[in-house]
Amino acid sequence: MAHPLQLGFQDAMSPIMEELLHFHDHTLMIVFLISTMVLYIITSMMTTKLTHTNTMNAQEVEIIWTILPAIVLITIALPSLRVLYLMDEINNPYLTVKAMGHQWYWTYEYTDYENLEFDSYMIPTQDLPKGYFRLLEVDHRMVIPMESPIRMLISAEDVLHSWAMPSLGVKTDAIPGRLNQTTFTMTRPGIFYGQCSEICGANHSFMPIVVESIPLKYFENWSSLMLS
Repeated sequence: MAHPLQLGFQDAMSPIMEELLHFHDHTLMIVFLISTMVLYIITSMMTTKLTHTNTMNAQEVEIIWTILPAIVLITIALPSLRVLYLMDEINNPYLTVKAMGHQWYWTYEYTDYENLEFDSYMIPTQDLPKGYFRLLEVDHRMVIPMESPIRMLISAEDVLHSWAMPSLGVKTDAIPGRLNQTTFTMTRPGIFYGQCSEICGANHSFMPIVVESIPLKYFENWSSLMLS
């Protein structure tokens, strides 16, 4: 999860988030090189009085500064489209979880099981055990098996919400009357935190999301316990 004075993204916990981080670094280097070149040109123009009349009217220079930005845009667009298509790709999910947004809590339904559904409320500060994170902990976590493709079906019952988990690279709007879909695969066990990312009313800041990733055999034990 995020920590104070953090400048970059959270550590990637899914292959999609790893691709997003690579694309971010790729684009950032291009922006850094362009910014450095522009700063150098501006500085050199302000610090020298020398001009070249042929350069001011050169056809070749105009061709270069027209084609070069197009090449730069292509080097950004192609990796971007690749990641975009990867984010929409869903192949044989092992588990489907439906997240329903309410004011101001989440309801999770495991559609592959019968009657496995629960509400997830934020734990108030006065009831928070020691060592837990304020405004981020919930009474019932969404538990999923690691290294398994998970399909999320996301909707809302009242107003607009948004199911966002930064470490997974997932942010999907929950819209009343509409069912949105996203997918991810957790690459390691752990507890990961997110929050509703759509202003949904007075207590918008108090509907966190907590996902717990565990090995498959422990997930089966958990699901059996929840169904009993």
